[in-house]
Amino acid sequence: MGFVSFLGRVLFASIFILSAWQAFNEFGVDGGPAAKDLAPKFNVFKKNLSAKLGVAIPEIEVRHLAAGVVAMKGLGGLLFVLNSSFGASLLLLQLAITTPLIYDFYNYSPENAKFGILLNEFLQHAALFGALLFFIGMKNSIPRRQVKKKAAPKTKTG
Repeated sequence: MGFVSFLGRVLFASIFILSAWQAFNEFGVDGGPAAKDLAPKFNVFKKNLSAKLGVAIPEIEVRHLAAGVVAMKGLGGLLFVLNSSFGASLLLLQLAITTPLIYDFYNYSPENAKFGILLNEFLQHAALFGALLFFIGMKNSIPRRQVKKKAAPKTKTG
């Protein structure tokens, strides 16, 4: 059962690791295609958040945000393969930050062709989020092995 569990974690984490590897190779000076796709959506998010909170949001370079996402995907994926709850938590954080930002189906009407594509991608990432929550929940529900205490030797009474 140990190998099957390991294989499952490798296959699951390969989504994140390969995605991080591709984004890392394309990163370049400007952050690559990931930063270019993220920039307009992040600016809209920042503007909306600033309007709701009534305070100015500090400037964050999108390439730094993209670099953080790549790092969380890569490190989280590798740690997840090694059966780490911290790795799963990094992947959860990455999905929580990027999924509603990148797959913003809620900004489109259902008649728009982009709506269906974005909704599908959003739901797939929500399923990944749920699988990670399941992993963390199962990992925390399995009791740790208890070290048995050696019984004290019985004294002879005579």
